[in-house]
Amino acid sequence: MDYAIIAAGEGSRLVQEGVKRPKPLIRLNGVPLLGRLASLFLQNGATTVNVIVNEEMKEVQEYLGQLRLPVPLRILVKSTPGSMHSFFELKEYLTNERFCLTTVDAICQKEEFKRYIQSFLESEDIDGLMAVTGYIDDEKPLYVNTDGDMLVKSFSDKAEADSRYVSGGIYCLKRTTLNVLEHAMTKGMSRMRDYQRLLIEEGLTLKAYPFGKIIDIDHAGDIAKAEQFLNA
Repeated sequence: MDYAIIAAGEGSRLVQEGVKRPKPLIRLNGVPLLGRLASLFLQNGATTVNVIVNEEMKEVQEYLGQLRLPVPLRILVKSTPGSMHSFFELKEYLTNERFCLTTVDAICQKEEFKRYIQSFLESEDIDGLMAVTGYIDDEKPLYVNTDGDMLVKSFSDKAEADSRYVSGGIYCLKRTTLNVLEHAMTKGMSRMRDYQRLLIEEGLTLKAYPFGKIIDIDHAGDIAKAEQFLNA
């Protein structure tokens, strides 16, 4: 299975708060985020690892250039206006029937990620398995509304009566979803949340997979919080 990492953001809030390392190289328990993800992917059947990185992040480019993996590591250096554009740029590398896409700072427990991937590989009747969590610590969360079978009914920017989960920034998808990505680009969309809404609008079947907790590193204080979570 192909794995892909969106690491093209600038991490401006972290810089403003005094974090000197680029976000993809922030260390958790001594391991850079990119290295941690690469290791996690290899433990879960990765056949390729694909990364898009901002043109300005020379330090990140150097790190990736020195990273040695037992599977192909494809590095795309390109600045994009949004996460969905980054996904679009990566899609040419995603040649397998199934792939997993994640933001560089989505932190979860290894065993939970393993169960998530296994569940996706065993699924036959869905187009995507979306990582969700009831732990809400995001300034602008994307709420994921589901039915009793955990099938996704809608995505919303504000909590609704039956909103139990928010998106965790990890997406297991089948190739059927890439046509919708093309449509989203022609519609002028740039955010992953708009793309996810379009998946539902165009009739694709998405299921939510609940994680106990997924932490995003958006602020300096999130680094220690993520380390404590991983060590718990």
